[in-house]
Amino acid sequence: MPEFRRIGGRIGAEIKGVDPNELPLEEVNEALLEHKALVFRGAGLDEEGQLRFARRFGELTRAHPTVPPVEGQPDILPVNGEEGIRSNVWHTDVTFVRTPPKLSTLRALVVPPYGGNTLIADSAAAYRDLPEPLREFADRLWAVHTNDYDYALPRTNTDRAIEYRRTFTSRRYRTAHPVVRVHPESGERGLFIGGFAQKIVGLSGSESRDILRILQAYVTRPENILRVVWNPGDLVLFDNRITQHYAPDDYGDLPRLLHRVTVAGDVPVGVTGETSYIVEGDDAAHYTPAQAA
Repeated sequence: MPEFRRIGGRIGAEIKGVDPNELPLEEVNEALLEHKALVFRGAGLDEEGQLRFARRFGELTRAHPTVPPVEGQPDILPVNGEEGIRSNVWHTDVTFVRTPPKLSTLRALVVPPYGGNTLIADSAAAYRDLPEPLREFADRLWAVHTNDYDYALPRTNTDRAIEYRRTFTSRRYRTAHPVVRVHPESGERGLFIGGFAQKIVGLSGSESRDILRILQAYVTRPENILRVVWNPGDLVLFDNRITQHYAPDDYGDLPRLLHRVTVAGDVPVGVTGETSYIVEGDDAAHYTPAQAA
């Protein structure tokens, strides 16, 4: 049986030429907890195969709280690199709701001949890198995450780009999460921030930006990042509870299409045991089943 091979010093492992659905679930989950991101080279899955693989880890979310899915596939989000609506921002998927996804899967359908990679960062390694006084400070912080900011700001003024922005913010969500999240399986602490985190609870906007910028700089240190160079048919699985990711906009007007399927997650918990809470909006029940009260 092929084994996962480490491909990054701190994050990432890959396996080649196997159907992910044929691997023992316990083995895959153990590798994911250790490496945070797994690359299945040449997995060769179709839509149903990707859905089947993701369901092995739990109930699925819908494709997105506001953005339409692939036609006829309510649980699959098309990640389409159309010019003008590329979201090249470090983020963790859908943290603006109270129960963000547990895991994300990305499957490559169309990839450009150059560029179009995906970067994945280890937020647990980032937390460990913090000097002790900064770790203790971060442990006490909470941040408000929202979808109503320029994550989806059009890069061009095309009708398509403007409509995407309108759709993305058609429902407004604001949720407070602990800045340091305790992983529910491994017990690791990780910086739970990223692009949707826009304000520190109790601080001004300018103070929040300064603090988030300092903490985010640790997440995106080169040693904490895995660069996935895509081939058609590849599948990537990453732990949305303890990573961030980013898709560099470096492939001009070339086509790029991935399909994303996410597994429903639980309510984040901070170091004191307190859980995330809604500031504005609803519980996103139309998007994701609540995995914890």
